[in-house]
Amino acid sequence: MVEIVSKRKDNEKHHRIIEAATKVFAKNGFYQSKIAQIAKEAGVADGTIYIYFENKDDILISLFEEQMKAVLDNMSLQITKIDDPAEKLEIFASTHLGLIEKNKDMAEIIQVELRQSGKFMKEYKNERFLEYLDIIGDIISEGQKRGLFRKDVIPGVAKRAFFGALDEVSRFWVLSSRKQYDIRTVAKQISGFFLNGIKE
Repeated sequence: MVEIVSKRKDNEKHHRIIEAATKVFAKNGFYQSKIAQIAKEAGVADGTIYIYFENKDDILISLFEEQMKAVLDNMSLQITKIDDPAEKLEIFASTHLGLIEKNKDMAEIIQVELRQSGKFMKEYKNERFLEYLDIIGDIISEGQKRGLFRKDVIPGVAKRAFFGALDEVSRFWVLSSRKQYDIRTVAKQISGFFLNGIKE
């Protein structure tokens, strides 16, 4: 019983540090953020951070993994409710961009700060992101099997093209001070352009 309570407390502290890092990274930028600032925001001693994480890059990667797990679970839940592959792609676009709108701090970290981490870009094996792309690829393959999408479309290329469009709009949304377009309109436009290109 004592061990279960101890693990729960450890998990709570780990989560608190992740939440604190999200706020600090979004406010100051990854490179300008200090471990001491994260510790202060989390309400723990500086040394406590190193019990859970090797360094600042490790915090950033852990933060990304936790977020991607939640995103994957949510996306899978949304997609399984739909039968039509074309509608699934529309739902993927609106769900993806909707998350950017709902969690601006996390969106800024993923779109801007994460890409400034040399460890993340060069060393990290981004398996969760590949799973995320595979959701798109599987939808396209399903549409091809059902005769809805063109057979000459390569799912591995198409999934990256589709995500690339969503990613660029997400980056623009995060960095732009003036939001010219409604996020749902943008999602409909991107999925519409894409579907027009792959439908039979």
